[in-house]
Order: sequence, then C-alpha cells, then structure tokens
Amino acid sequence: MPVHRPGPVRPRRLFLAGLLLTALSLVLAGPADAATKPARGTAHMGMGVLAHDGRAGAPAARAVTQTEGVDVSGHQGDVAWSTLWSSGVRWAYTKATEGTYYTNPYFAQQYNGSYGVGMIRGAYHFATPDTTGGATQANYFVDHGGGWSADGRTLPGTLDIEWNPYGAECYGKSQSAMVSWIADFLNTYRSRTGRDAVIYTATSWWSDCTGNYAGFGSSNPLWIARYASAPGTLPAGWAYYTMWQYTSSGPTVGDHDKFNGALDRVQALANG
Repeated sequence: MPVHRPGPVRPRRLFLAGLLLTALSLVLAGPADAATKPARGTAHMGMGVLAHDGRAGAPAARAVTQTEGVDVSGHQGDVAWSTLWSSGVRWAYTKATEGTYYTNPYFAQQYNGSYGVGMIRGAYHFATPDTTGGATQANYFVDHGGGWSADGRTLPGTLDIEWNPYGAECYGKSQSAMVSWIADFLNTYRSRTGRDAVIYTATSWWSDCTGNYAGFGSSNPLWIARYASAPGTLPAGWAYYTMWQYTSSGPTVGDHDKFNGALDRVQALANG
C-alpha cells in the first residue's frame, strides 16, 4: 500500500498563520497594556516611589523631634480622622486637584475633617505638565481648595511633582522646560495667595526631569519622598527637608509623613 507523504506547506498558508498569530497577540496584549495605566484623576502622592526607588526600611530614631502627619486623596474615601488624631498624627495634606480636569470628591470630608479634630491641614495639587501650563494649573488649584488663610492652622499649598503615572516619566518635557513649568506654577501660586508653595518630589525624579535644578531651595519648602530609614540625598538647592513621606503602608491611612521639627514648627509654617 503506497505511503502518502504531506507536501510542503504553501507560502500563503504560512502568511495567513502569521497574520492570525499577530492578531491574537494584539488582542491579548491590549488589555494588559491598558491595565498598567491608571485612569486620569486617580494619581496621588508617592504613586511611583515604590516602583522607581523601592523600599528600604523604616525611619531610624532621630535626635531632632519630628511631628507625625498623613497625606490623603480620593482613593482613601472618608478618613477616620479621630483615629489618626488618637494615634499621634497632628498635620495632614489632602489632594484637592489634578491638572485642570479633576477635583477630589472627598475633599470636604478630608480637608475639613482633619481640621475638625484639631490638626493643622493643607491641600496639594498633582501636577500634569503635559496637559496645561503651570500658571493655569496653579489657578485651578487655588480656585478649587488650594488657597491659604491666615488662621494659624492652614499650611501653604503643595505642588506634587513626580513620576507621570499616565505616560512618559518627565511628561514629554526637556529639563529646562520642566523647570520653567514649575516656576510658572510657583510664581502664580505666590501671586494668588502670598505664600510660597511646598514642593513634593523625589530626588531621583528631580534629577532626571529638572537636571537637579537648584533654584527653588531658597524659597520653597521641600517635602521629600523616600521609603527608607533616612531621607537620603536631597535635591540640589535644599540643605534640609521640611517634610518627609517615609511610607505608603502606615496604620489607618497608608501615606505617613514626618515634619522635621516639633509641632510649633508646623504652626510656624502655617503662620508664614
């Protein structure tokens, strides 16, 4: 009985098989890639710290008295402020805005709730330099909860400028363009409120995206992000930090911070 051997696979069949495999790979990769990017508006302080700088222990004991604080945003929802107060937290920052397209729906509960239990409080803005200009975002921030009042318990607004969770790390800007964007935000905030805004950032991001620019250290307090036993090397221009976000896994609320001084120094910053 003759044995039938299969002939060579025709080039057309190979071509069609290749198209099918390519289509399947796009279908499978699409949702996974999309899932890595959060929805606009969901960014918060320290969102990229673990991914870029990692975690290296808890803060070591320091000779200088430090005052415990927290920072919160919409993803925490209603916050148990009385519990935080009982645990020793004495100051708090709440995300007010992002870009010019988002306001925190929990802002009132978080901002007023911290004040209501006796904390000194402030608001922060998550910057998106790829969407609108610095001055435009500063105005949006002030107009939606980021202002300052001389009541002795309101801290100056904070510019949260860090890794872009939605795309390119430096928001598609050159180092000089990023410095200009930040300066526009800070100058506008000062003209609107009379206060110099705090800058929240990480040394690694600041070095990459501003070229380690040193020009803001003389006027704007530094809030450094680093999850380790010490804040480490600070960005150029700052000899010391004012605040330090040291963890994203604290009790009650994940993001915990230390003010570099006793409570009277927190009050001094509030008073200007």
